[in-house]
Order: sequence, then C-alpha cells, then structure tokens
Amino acid sequence: MSTTPPVLAAELAVAWAEIQRHHPELPDLAAPEALIGESSSACGGELSFERLLHEAVHGVAAARGIRDTSRAGRYHNRRFLAIAEEMGLEHADEPHASSGFSLVTLTPETKKRYRPAMDRLNRALKAHTVATTAETTRAFRGPAARHGSSGGGVRVKAVCDCGRNVRVVPSVLAQAPIVCGGCGKPFRIPETAAAA
Repeated sequence: MSTTPPVLAAELAVAWAEIQRHHPELPDLAAPEALIGESSSACGGELSFERLLHEAVHGVAAARGIRDTSRAGRYHNRRFLAIAEEMGLEHADEPHASSGFSLVTLTPETKKRYRPAMDRLNRALKAHTVATTAETTRAFRGPAARHGSSGGGVRVKAVCDCGRNVRVVPSVLAQAPIVCGGCGKPFRIPETAAAA
C-alpha cells in the first residue's frame, strides 16, 4: 500500500462518501487532504473515522444552516450534539467548559455500520503515520491534550516594547518571531508568564 498523502486523501474521500450514503444531505468533502494535517478544532487533532464523522456533523449543520459552535468554533453546543446523535455519535458526560460537546464517540451501532470503511481508513492512516514519523519528529503539543483540544496548547500573552499584546501559543512564537506592526519589534512572552 502506498503511503503518500494522495492515497490517504483518496481513502478519506471514500470514507466520506460512505457517510454520505447514510446521510445524503452531507455536502461533498472539498479537500480531504485538509484533514490530514494538524487540526485546530476543538475535536482533537488525531485523524480517525470518529473524527471524520465529527467533521461530517459540522457539514450537515452547515447544510441545514444551523450554528453548531461558538467561541470561534471551539465550543460545540447542543445543536451540534443533536446532529451528532442523529449520525451515530454520543457524548456521555456534561459539556466540557471550553469545548462543549466536541468529544463525541461512536456508538456500538455506528461502529458496526461503518466497520469496513473504518478498517480501510485505519490501514491508510497507519501507513501514512509510519511514512511521516520516519521523516520528522513530533513536537510537544502542550496541556490542551488533557481534554482532547488540538489548539496547540495554552495561549499566553506576548507583548512588544510599545505595549501592544497578542495571545499566542508559546511553541508558535518559538518557531519564528511575530513582529509588531506598530513598532516593528518582536513580541515576547514576559518572564512571569513563561515561568507559570
């Protein structure tokens, strides 16, 4: 089996089509390869069939004109949960304080319905993971992993010399300077915040 992203993208498209077979109002998946990279949504960064079905819930909500999230897409509300339940996902606990009902899981019936599609996608994902982890090392993702968010970690205040500030994940700031448009100097995390 090839491990190139186009093969994984093709498997994602096939799995999406299988979901569409059961939920015809689900729009087409415009760019399956967009799901291969790291996600910034509150549903988690790890790609899986469960994650794909989660994204399909958003697709059905959009097709119906339903606003299923708030807080810049991080908080998944009860309208999201209602559609998720229609599509075979469940959320056993109370909503999470920052991500709401984002951490939905497959019901046993849903696992049975999609088992062949899940198996194919899992094989493609494993092959892709083997190919990509051999080429690169993974970076620490931060405390957001405690509740499944893949926002990249906790955002802290970074300041520049002119007094302006932005909220940023420290690992993002460490990759390259973010320069202030007002004074032209880089934003930095104050020592007290960095120590916390």
